[in-house]
Amino acid sequence: MGDEREALLLNHQNKSRAFARCVSHPRDELQSFRTWLKWLCVDQSNAWTTCLSWFVFFAFAIVVPAVSHFVLACSDCDSRHSRPYDSVAQLSLSGVATLSFLCLSTFVRKYGLRRFLFFDKLRDESETVRKGYTQQFHRSLKILFSFVLPCFVAESVYKIWWFSSGGTRIPFLGHVIVSNTVACILELCSWFYRAMVFFLVCILFRLICYLQILRLQDFAQVFQVDSDVESVLREHLRIRRHLSIISHRYRAFILWALIFITASQFASLLMTTRPNADVNIYHAGELAVCSVSLLSGLLSLLRSASRITHKAQAVTSLAAKWHVCATVDSFDTTEIETAAAQVAREQIFTESSEGSSDLDDVGDEEDELDNTKFLPSYAYSTISFQKRQALVTYFEQNRAGITVYGFMLDRSYLHTIFGIEFSLVLWLLGKTIGIS
Repeated sequence: MGDEREALLLNHQNKSRAFARCVSHPRDELQSFRTWLKWLCVDQSNAWTTCLSWFVFFAFAIVVPAVSHFVLACSDCDSRHSRPYDSVAQLSLSGVATLSFLCLSTFVRKYGLRRFLFFDKLRDESETVRKGYTQQFHRSLKILFSFVLPCFVAESVYKIWWFSSGGTRIPFLGHVIVSNTVACILELCSWFYRAMVFFLVCILFRLICYLQILRLQDFAQVFQVDSDVESVLREHLRIRRHLSIISHRYRAFILWALIFITASQFASLLMTTRPNADVNIYHAGELAVCSVSLLSGLLSLLRSASRITHKAQAVTSLAAKWHVCATVDSFDTTEIETAAAQVAREQIFTESSEGSSDLDDVGDEEDELDNTKFLPSYAYSTISFQKRQALVTYFEQNRAGITVYGFMLDRSYLHTIFGIEFSLVLWLLGKTIGIS
């Protein structure tokens, strides 16, 4: 029995030591992810890969889009092959890709991959958090390609049709078919690279926010056991510190991504609603694919930020419910009430919190942070009313979440952003085609 206990303790220490490392090695848990970064040419772990990464960035994010717009533009083609919205699409995607690449390079160079993804902090987490985060980490690439591939397929169909049907006739390689094939492949690689870099930063932000959600769900368990107020406060301060670190790292990217994408959508709407604008699938197809891609990434960012903010603020309501349950229990155990009334009240609470059909209808929509279950009150006999009240007051006055230069990204700010965007659209439509 003692040997088994020592083996378990040694295994736990080895796991904690493995997660405590800040520097990666070739055979760690980031091996497959680092391989994908190398294939995507965004790995900057050494001087060679850094030079290659910057070369590919300049080639696919700047040179190829510029050559495509100025050299391959077919001014004497028929109406279906003209590209009046190509400048907006190229500038929008290249601008967001440049922002994403600069931020990703800064993150990896300044913090390192393990530290940036908070793998070095997992030594202080429970086994549930570690397992859930590593599983989500391995799923992150699948989520990345689920965003990029549908848009890439639509872009590929459009580009192949445009080149194969005579969109350009510039035989810069001596043969029209070979030239069009090379140009089509380069444009598709450029589009795929720019979209992949942008969505990669968005997915990494989503992954880091998922870790904090797991930590908050694990933190909610302290209200169901006989916890010490000081330990609860220390854990919440640690979570708030990590949320502040995430906000500080991503605030510039979120703000500038919102500005760039809003400006690109405004420019797209301004060009497509002109009186002489010819809008159809042949002209505006590429612009539509670009807009859908950028908006999908932006919504992923804002949804992840608002979700973690909602979970962090749900701790306040959970702590208030915990305080109420403990207070009610302390009054119920006084000598004023009879034992029969106590049994009847406990039976009512049990039936309403556990046997109600309303809880069965909820399904998986509620978790430990946001539910309507009555907390067990037998665990609070050692915590005084003053300590509980002080803890609840602290939660009310120190709301945690993702912030951008001091502004909390919660659902109310998302509604504000949507209202501003919608007002701009209605104003522009009213000025151009008379919709108000």
